[in-house]
Amino acid sequence: MNSSENNLFSRLRIGDMELPNRIVMAPLTRNRASRDNVPTPLMAEYYRQRASAGLIITEATQVSPQGIGYPLTPGIHSSEQVAAWRQVTEAVHQYGGRIFLQLWHVGRISHPSLQPNGELPIAPSAIAAAGNATTYEGAKPFVTPRALHTAEIPALIEQFRQGAKNALAAGFDGVEIHGANGYLLDQFLRDGTNQRTDEYGGALENRARFHLEITAAVVKVWGAHRVGMRLSPSGTFNDMKDTNPQATFGYLIEALNHFDLAYLHLIEPDEADLRHGGTAFSTSYFRPIYKGFLMVNGNYDVDRGNAAIHSGMADMVSFGVKFLANPDLPERFKLRAELNPPDVATFYGGDARGYTDYPALTNPQAVS
Repeated sequence: MNSSENNLFSRLRIGDMELPNRIVMAPLTRNRASRDNVPTPLMAEYYRQRASAGLIITEATQVSPQGIGYPLTPGIHSSEQVAAWRQVTEAVHQYGGRIFLQLWHVGRISHPSLQPNGELPIAPSAIAAAGNATTYEGAKPFVTPRALHTAEIPALIEQFRQGAKNALAAGFDGVEIHGANGYLLDQFLRDGTNQRTDEYGGALENRARFHLEITAAVVKVWGAHRVGMRLSPSGTFNDMKDTNPQATFGYLIEALNHFDLAYLHLIEPDEADLRHGGTAFSTSYFRPIYKGFLMVNGNYDVDRGNAAIHSGMADMVSFGVKFLANPDLPERFKLRAELNPPDVATFYGGDARGYTDYPALTNPQAVS
């Protein structure tokens, strides 16, 4: 998609939206919303500080009360949430930024204590994840979820459509569909979590159907060039498995070509995936398959990011922890300045410490 002259600092036009650089802020769960899952003024300041990103992708944001899987994560399903997110988008836009909302439903990665009326979490099949859920009362073992009836699935697709519509009302520039990391869409796609026998299970085209129907619903709200999709082909997070991930994700990615989306966002394999039996294959495997703009994520630095774009393997690179600790990351990359070290203890939950108090450059000097 690129000429050989491009790098992280090149501009990129996606439809009618122009990015000033290709350095994207990856979605990062920070657990700073209210108990009612409403974004806070502190969150507006956090995103405002990072407005120099070519694009900000927000933390994962649940499309319904049923979609919550962690304490203090924001939603996009109530009028109060929409109004609070509008303060975030206005802050980012005031400083010249662009911001997409990530639409999320966790599926089985929840706990009855987080669900409406203490109900079981839902999933494509009644298969419990190994490990523990994070609740307000601490870690609790995952429960066996309730398998969805076929007749319930259109209502779930409607939750994503309404979430996309609410994001439009909140002033976002677009949305990213969270199809990765073992959450609901990923659970439908992979045969380790989907043992259905209806039109959403069994054959690969059936397991991919949920992704594609949600994508179609969201694109109808936003238009294709304002919608992205995130996938984790090698991921094992949240106890995910698939017998043939190359074929599974290759099929889905080929099908996503028909939408002409803003981008496809792929997570590279990491050491944890290998330790948990994942089949590690680079996102370069999918570059010949996907015809649109490709965003990659996977502990990149400025040199690897430039090389990925220069070679045409990617069009954008998203950065997570580096953006968390460095609100002015594009400037630091450009100057090759020293990066702030991240405070791991403050990643999830808390106040401004480790959230909005990371310093920007004052007297920037390049370092070797």
